[in-house]
Amino acid sequence: MKEIFKNVRNKLAEKYLDNNNLKNSKKFKPRIKARIRKNKQIINKNIDNFFGWVKGAELVELKDCNTSEDPVRPELDVSFRRNYGRKIYGVKYKKEIHAVMCFAYTNEIPRNVEELDKFSQDAHLQSTHRGQNVGQIAIAYTVWSKKKGGGKLIVKEVYKKIKKSNHLNRLVTLSPLTEMATKFHSKNGAKLLQVNETTQNFEYEIIKE
Repeated sequence: MKEIFKNVRNKLAEKYLDNNNLKNSKKFKPRIKARIRKNKQIINKNIDNFFGWVKGAELVELKDCNTSEDPVRPELDVSFRRNYGRKIYGVKYKKEIHAVMCFAYTNEIPRNVEELDKFSQDAHLQSTHRGQNVGQIAIAYTVWSKKKGGGKLIVKEVYKKIKKSNHLNRLVTLSPLTEMATKFHSKNGAKLLQVNETTQNFEYEIIKE
């Protein structure tokens, strides 16, 4: 893993330096080597800092979150996000939360928040009566990042958690009909499952070990 980070760091540094120093190399030839060394040190330090927090981050369950920061569904209060087996997860690094994702657990795929509420209540009641875990489908209905790279990282950490789960076998989103949501989930490997009246569902394929 360290070797991969090192290779990525070197390639990014070389690309940046090539683009920024090619045109000026003739004009500033006496100082170009010193500038390259300085720029490379700065770039490497920034990349190291980024990978450092990524490697040290952990996925934790949260009892609370600032719903006003939620760009998708700020109207849903903390009570809604934690009732009927619903969960709030965050990526934590150095006692600070860098990304948040909220889930409901269901046995059906919701097309809107009303169905999300109903299906998660049904799954919760079924699990209570049968003594089972809540639902088979993890519905991610909102996600936001407080730090660059946080959104992508929390998707990966949640994917790993669900992959190890004994009762969850699907990871599906309840996303808004926006280009930003489409790009985010497509870029992170999800496939469009269906387009609804006011939402869209993406699915991250879960391959159990």
